[in-house]
Order: sequence, then C-alpha cells, then structure tokens
Amino acid sequence: MHPPFPKRPEAASWRDRWASLRNIPPLIGMVWEVSPVLCIATLLLRLLKSLLPAAMLWTAKLIIDAVLDPAHTALWQWVGLEAGLAVVNDVTARGIALADSLLGDRFTNHVSVRLMRHATELDLAHFEDAEFYDKLERARRQTTGRLGLLGMLSTMAQDTITLATLSAALIWYYPWLVLLLSVAVIPAFLGETHFAGLAYSMLFRWTPQRRELDYVRMLGASNQSAKEVKIFGLGDYLARRYREVADRFYAENRALALRRAGVGALLNLLGAAGYYAAYAIIIQRTVNGQLTLGDLTFLAGSFSRSRALIEGLLGGFANISDQALYLADLFEFFEMRPRIARAAGAIPAPRPIRGGFEFRDVSFRYPGSNRIALDRVSFRIEAGERIALIGENGAGKTTLVKLLARLYDPDEGAILLDGADLREYDPESLRAEIGVIFQDYMRYDMPVRENIGFGRVEALGDQARIEDAARKSLADAVIAKLAGSYDQMLGRRFESGADLSAGQWQKIALARAYMRDAQLLILDEPTASLDARAEYEVFLRFADLTKGKTAVLISHRFSTVRMADRILVLEGGALIEQGSHEQLVARRGRYAELFELQAAGYR
Repeated sequence: MHPPFPKRPEAASWRDRWASLRNIPPLIGMVWEVSPVLCIATLLLRLLKSLLPAAMLWTAKLIIDAVLDPAHTALWQWVGLEAGLAVVNDVTARGIALADSLLGDRFTNHVSVRLMRHATELDLAHFEDAEFYDKLERARRQTTGRLGLLGMLSTMAQDTITLATLSAALIWYYPWLVLLLSVAVIPAFLGETHFAGLAYSMLFRWTPQRRELDYVRMLGASNQSAKEVKIFGLGDYLARRYREVADRFYAENRALALRRAGVGALLNLLGAAGYYAAYAIIIQRTVNGQLTLGDLTFLAGSFSRSRALIEGLLGGFANISDQALYLADLFEFFEMRPRIARAAGAIPAPRPIRGGFEFRDVSFRYPGSNRIALDRVSFRIEAGERIALIGENGAGKTTLVKLLARLYDPDEGAILLDGADLREYDPESLRAEIGVIFQDYMRYDMPVRENIGFGRVEALGDQARIEDAARKSLADAVIAKLAGSYDQMLGRRFESGADLSAGQWQKIALARAYMRDAQLLILDEPTASLDARAEYEVFLRFADLTKGKTAVLISHRFSTVRMADRILVLEGGALIEQGSHEQLVARRGRYAELFELQAAGYR
C-alpha cells in the first residue's frame, strides 16, 4: 500500500522563520565545540577579507585618476598596492576555504556520532514507530545537508562588514543611491523567501514517500533481496512502484519550480530598473563634472558590489531561516527522551541473582495498538531455573522476553527481580546480566571476531573468550573452514566477504549470546535455522551451558522445550498452562493438543 498523497504545501510564516532562528545559537555552540581553533581562524580570515573589496575599489579609483593626471603622480605605487591586495585576497580566500572544509568535515563527524549515540539511548518503542523513522530520516539529512549553513553564517558576517564600508562611501557621495539600492533588491528577496518556505513545507510533507523511495531502491539492488526479486520476477514491479512515487514528487516539485521561476523573473525586472536608474545618475553626475572618472569607477563598482551583497544578505537570511527550519528537525530529534532511563537512586542489578524474577498481573499493549499483547500474566522464574515458552505466533512469547529484558515497561502490573521492581534497577546494569538471541538476530557485515565479540563489546579484545563462546555454540567448526578465521569478513557488502548459510549465521548469533556470560540467558527460536543434527548437538550441551544460569527458551519444537524444567503455555497474551512436559501431556490441555499435532507430522 502506498503512503497517502501529501497535502498541498503551505509556506512557512514569517513568525515561523523568526522562531526558527533560535536554532542558530545552539548550532554555533556545536561548531565551537568541534574546534575553537578553526572557528577563530576562519573568523579572523573573513574579517580581513571583508575589508578588501572597498580597499581594492578605492585603489582602482586612485589608479584611474593618476592615469588621467599628466604628472602620473604615485601611479605605480597604486598599481603595486592593488597587486598586493589581489595577492592577499587570493591567499585569504584559500585560507577560508581550507578552514571551512576542515571545520565542515569535523562538524559532520561530530554530529553523526552524536546522532548515533542519541539513537541508542532511545526506547525500542521509538524504533517500532513510523513517525519516529520520519524524524530520524530528517535528522540524518541534516548531518550533511546543513553544512552550507556554517559557511553561510560566516559569509553573511563578512559581507555585512563589506557592505557597511561600501554603503558609507555611497552615502558620502550621494545618499539617494542607497534608496535605489533597496528598490533593486527587496522585491526579489520577498519572492524568493515565499517560495523557499513552500519548498521546505513540501519536502517536510514528503518525508515518508522519500523513505519509501530509498527502501524500494534498496530492494531492487540488495544481496538480501536479490534471490526473491529474481525468482518472483519483482524487478519490473519495484521499478514501476519507484517510478510512480518519484513521478508524483517530480510533478509537484516541477509545478513549484515553474511558479518560482516565473515570479522571480518579474520581480528581477524591478531590481534591474533600480540598478540602471542609479547607474544613470552616476554617469550624469560624471558628465556634469561633479565626479571624476575614478569616482565613476569607484561608485559604479561599489553600487554593483553593494547590490550583490544586499541580495546575498537578504537571500542569505531567507536561506538561513529556511535551513534553520530544517535544522529544527535535528534538534527536535536530540530533544527526544527515552521513557526507560536510569532513575535517580537506581540500584545495580544483583550478582548473583538469588530470588529470581516474578511477573505480577502484567499487562501490555504495543504503542499505537488496540490489541493486548499480554493480559494479566503472573508467574515466577526461580534463580537457575530453565523456563520454556510455548504458544502459537502472536501469543505473546517474544513480548514477554522484551519486558523481561526491560526493552519495554508493562502498562499494568510489575516485574520483580529479587523482590524489587525492574524499574528500580539501572537499565544498563540490568541488561549487562542478560544475554539474548532473538529470532530476527542481526547479521553484521563485519569480521567474525566482532560478530561474536559484540555480545560483550568491552571484551572485544579477549580472543580466548571469543573462541570459548564459538565453541559453546558450535560456531568454531564453521569458523575453522573460513580462510580468514576470526578475521574473516562476513556478508557480501564488502570486498572478500564470506556469506554463510542461515544455520551458520545462527551459530554465530548463538556465540554472541554466550559471549555475554550473563546470569539470564534468553533464546528466542535459537535453533530455527539449524538442521536436525546441529540442533541435537546444541541442546545436548544445553544443560551444561546453562548450569548456574537462569534460562528462558522460546521454541516451536517440542523436542527442544521438553528439556526445560518448566513450560509456560501462552495463548492470546494470557498464561493458560504451566508445568513440566510430562505434567502438561498428562493434563490433556492445550499443550498436549499442540504436542500431538506436531508429533503426528513425524509418524
């Protein structure tokens, strides 16, 4: 299903523009934080460059007047001065470009790292919300998209000083020139400002569709989707879908661009009229003998340069206010706060766990959903006990372990650990004691060492621990066949990467969970991709690997769950049965029914 067509954009108001300028001081603070030395360097260079245009125009006036003077008084001195000013101007421009480039690169890196770190602090619920992804997409675009704003702010300060020096000269010669200068630039500025606001509004509204374009483009050329795209013949369909959305965006953008070009052309006619009126006044005063040819050159150059500067400053203000509107997307993202955070006075997770976990009348709905995922669930998990969760898809098994790992908090009820509510513990300390492998585990396009070591990232350099985790998950046999062993790049994204089968990837993911050496081990369908022999070998040592640990196992395979000390049966988000395999089979309830259905498939 396509996202709905966006509404026609409306321009941001002047109030919105002024309000958006409040984002400029925080941006300047971020830039200063990146490198005070580069900030000072670019400011000093721009201050010097801002004085050069007036000095060079005045030097040109003196040269012309000296040429017309029969005695040619000081002519070559002025020529030498102009040459020196030209060299200083070139060196200064190169210095500014270098400083801005270095500052821009460092700023991009700084903001990218800050954005990544902030994203990791947010709740899992944020990443399961489409609106969040729109905000994240807009924030990511600002990481590089607002680099021009840094140079623009500095350039505006530089141009303001230059304009002040040139305007002082124009006022001294003929004050009315400044009024004509305003007439030459203000109409075009107002028009550009209006259409720039329309452009921002349109891009904001089209964020979901632009994300869809990125996703469809990825599907059409990705190693993850290539097999199904070929087998199911999806290439033409994906190309058509991309073209449909892209054409809709192009049509609206084209209509706006045509209106902007047409109105802008009309308003520029007014600007041209103001400019040539001033030029005619300067020529007339020169013909009348009120000005020298040097004065004519200086004033014509000053007026032309001032017009360009004012257009640049007014346009710069419009662009800055518009970019500040975009910049609001970045700061809005940074202002997002997680609900699951370390509370004041939070306590560390117990080590060792003595009393275990307890669910007390726990109910939960996913944000934005009316369907209850867990409904008044109550049970205990004793320390060192192995629990299995059984139920059909959507019964609430994965939701339960997400709550156990405090990726979510319950809407009602409480989850206790050693008698204290999970919300009283430091979340990082709590999660450090939990090792999890979800059924949708990650396949990192990185070396084997990191794929396993991410289970305990602070021990990434502990080779013995990594190899031990691989041995426990049976991934060591897979790694032994790889040319690069633990340094082998996995996946096809990068050069020399080795792709693994689904079962081999699952063994790597299991090693990542064992790497954590946590007190609570949660395995969500840990053998779903393994063949029968590999599954048997994994669970043959399951009891040894979980000795002294609390384990929660989710699986649809009854040969797996019967190894647990106790089995919990979930249905429709409610706990309907619990007991050992033998007890539940003898009870002839839901578990026995599901067991018989699966057993019948092997007869």
